[in-house]
Amino acid sequence: MDWIERMNAAVAYLEERLTEEIDVAEVAKIAYCSPYHFQRIFACMTSTTVAEYLRRRRMSLAVADLREPGARVIDVATKYGYNSPTAFNRAFQSVHGVAPSLVRFDGVAVKSYPPISFTVTITGREALEYRIEESAPFRVVGVSISAEMDEDSGQNILQLWQVAEDNGTIARLRAMNDGQPAGLLSVMVPEPDGGFQTWRYILAVASSETNIDGLEEYTIEAYTWAVFGCNDGSVEARGNLWERIFNEWLPTSGYEYADGPDMEVYQEPPALERGRFEVRIPVRKAETRR
Repeated sequence: MDWIERMNAAVAYLEERLTEEIDVAEVAKIAYCSPYHFQRIFACMTSTTVAEYLRRRRMSLAVADLREPGARVIDVATKYGYNSPTAFNRAFQSVHGVAPSLVRFDGVAVKSYPPISFTVTITGREALEYRIEESAPFRVVGVSISAEMDEDSGQNILQLWQVAEDNGTIARLRAMNDGQPAGLLSVMVPEPDGGFQTWRYILAVASSETNIDGLEEYTIEAYTWAVFGCNDGSVEARGNLWERIFNEWLPTSGYEYADGPDMEVYQEPPALERGRFEVRIPVRKAETRR
């Protein structure tokens, strides 16, 4: 079973359990990756989070249930795992823009979100250059926030960078950078809870500095890295590179995700959105699984 087939099997698992509570760790096992990496890949390839996909699919199916004669909102809410009509109403309106009690009337427009299916697409775009590197464990020092797989995480990360630049933390980190990889690091570390909030974002540098008052330190274990470079550090360019890695490179490379952190390396000062940067993902040789 190849990588694309495993992702489709994971989606099939979700589809079979739309009226049940989903354990993302169990879904990730089907895709042979960690919960964090499954959610990262899913979000990049579909432009939506796993949680939002489940909400859209459940609310799509709920329309047919609500149109059944005698259907009660509270019963449909319970079927799809909502403990109160208020929570269900909020979720339903976020997807369809109308209250669930109105869908039984003629002429009310709603949305339908079909199941997702993954395929390998021949894009015909330019080559995607990369290299494979081995690294020993190394220490990073910096500041971090807990991040969720939702639409707010990108804004929260930008705010962290802005605060760190304004209060001098970025300048301090650059002065402490005496290790490899050289440059400011965005380190995205999976957290071991197995739920939908599964990662920590660390703005850091590789450093042996011991005077780290007010900062945090982490050890990045030894990994094999696939490294992709880009001369444009804009938000759009970074997003496009990640999309190409997940959609073009990973399915056909002969590698698969290892259970470790993702990294972005900003090699030129001063800001997040300018200069050369690299994406580093932990990988291992892909195994043939059935």
